[in-house]
Amino acid sequence: MMEHFQIVSAPPVLPKRHCETHKGTYGRVLVVAGSRGMSGAAVLCGSAALRGGAGLVEVACPLEIQTLVAMGNPCYMTHGIHQHANGIFSPTSLEEAIQHSQSANVLAIGPGLGNRPDVAGFVLGLLEATPGTPTVLDADGLNVLPLDPGPLAERQAPLVMTPHPGEFARLTGRQRDEVQTNRKEFAAEFARKWNVVLVLKGHGTIVTDGKRMYANTTGNPGMATGGTGDVLTGLTAALIAQGMGGFDAACLAVFIHGKAGDIVAERIGEVSLIASDLLNAIPLALKELV
Repeated sequence: MMEHFQIVSAPPVLPKRHCETHKGTYGRVLVVAGSRGMSGAAVLCGSAALRGGAGLVEVACPLEIQTLVAMGNPCYMTHGIHQHANGIFSPTSLEEAIQHSQSANVLAIGPGLGNRPDVAGFVLGLLEATPGTPTVLDADGLNVLPLDPGPLAERQAPLVMTPHPGEFARLTGRQRDEVQTNRKEFAAEFARKWNVVLVLKGHGTIVTDGKRMYANTTGNPGMATGGTGDVLTGLTAALIAQGMGGFDAACLAVFIHGKAGDIVAERIGEVSLIASDLLNAIPLALKELV
């Protein structure tokens, strides 16, 4: 295949902060995440948004896990939303979620929502109700999307989608091996077709908006562990909240995320690395760049 995109060789730099600023300057992120048995995904995502520099972070989660999520970090606010009897969000949860989204600068949707039919109606309804709000969509937010996500192309604000190869294969109707063989071409084609920023995760994570392409150089096999994607989602949302465009934020987020993983691996090795380790390493990775 011919390459029809500009290669970006390095991620952008987050500007230094000025003295005359306040928490509102750095944006408000609403994380919509979690379900029965998966409160940790909401904690990781919300905590990463804080570590990524967002001024205010709120986590909307099912009511029954609100206490667990609130205990995960005292620095974000939580909203308990009424859920389906099986502990997941459903279309009946939509009105409450939309209300909380109205004050957010950025949405992060998906971690730990659960891959069930009721979740699909909730996620699609929330996306349709917030076309002007920049959004990062990951994990179960992607798993419940239809094969043809056409309505998403009409959104006015940036939509960053962060699938791993298996999720991307399902979204495109292709085999995983085929995706891995043609990562750049398929990613650019998808991003261009659906007007999104695509982050195709894996070794040498790819970021593209269909016109530009960045291949990440940080990270290590120790990051192949549950929850690291939730951290990336929150981190990306935080950078968008601080004024970065979707493509630039995604490029910088994958670089910092991988760099944090490298810092941890250097200290404790790759085998024992877990997602929560990244949260304390993100500040060290950012400090090197800002």
